[in-house]
Amino acid sequence: MTTLEIRDLHVSVTADGEAKEILKGVDLTVRSGETHAIMGPNGSGKSTLAYSVAGHPKYEVTGGSVLLDGEDVLEMTVDERARAGLFLAMQYPVEVPGVSVSNFLRTAKTEVTGEAPVLRHWVKEVREAMEGLKMDSSFAARNVNEGFSGGEKKRHEILQMKLLKPRIAILDETDSGLDVDALRVVSEGVNDVRSELGLGVLLITHYTRILRYVQPDFVHVFVDGRIAEEGGPELAERLENEGYDRFVTASA
Repeated sequence: MTTLEIRDLHVSVTADGEAKEILKGVDLTVRSGETHAIMGPNGSGKSTLAYSVAGHPKYEVTGGSVLLDGEDVLEMTVDERARAGLFLAMQYPVEVPGVSVSNFLRTAKTEVTGEAPVLRHWVKEVREAMEGLKMDSSFAARNVNEGFSGGEKKRHEILQMKLLKPRIAILDETDSGLDVDALRVVSEGVNDVRSELGLGVLLITHYTRILRYVQPDFVHVFVDGRIAEEGGPELAERLENEGYDRFVTASA
């Protein structure tokens, strides 16, 4: 059983020489096999939470703790966090010109596990994972995210997750920019990995549509850098009908 514990997390971002607090005391626990949906209006701090846990240098942790099975995540470098089992699927994946998807994936696997996968087994594993995500085999030879559509970028993120086999996955607005067909394929990929690995998932989203495919166990409403309310899947349905206005008004 893997447990990610976020306790009283405070995070600031410096812009124009001035530090602004974005996260104002976040408490959250994600365990193996659990899916937690983080929902909230734009600018509420959802992505800040994702990038802070992953170790983005832009975000300064000013208070609180993040523990993975009791180990201090905040003392780890970004690559150490990945090797410990943390995975971040980004809302806006970056392009890596000159590096093929195939080479990128094998290098990432080697870095995470500490040894290069046996090539013949690895090629088969990649091919099967791509087929499951309805990705053409020619995709492996393309440069990472260069010229990719929104759906292709998100499929590639889920492909990485399937192959790297993390313990906790943070999915930052994975549904952003996806049409209905791509959303279904990506969601099925998330569900497959979650089922196969007993993965703990922190799913950050603005809308409820992905939650029709990736069923959450817990829903947390994020407003002004804090969790304003928590519940089960029924809370997402309420948000679909009522929106975030009452939470925003209460925090003003």
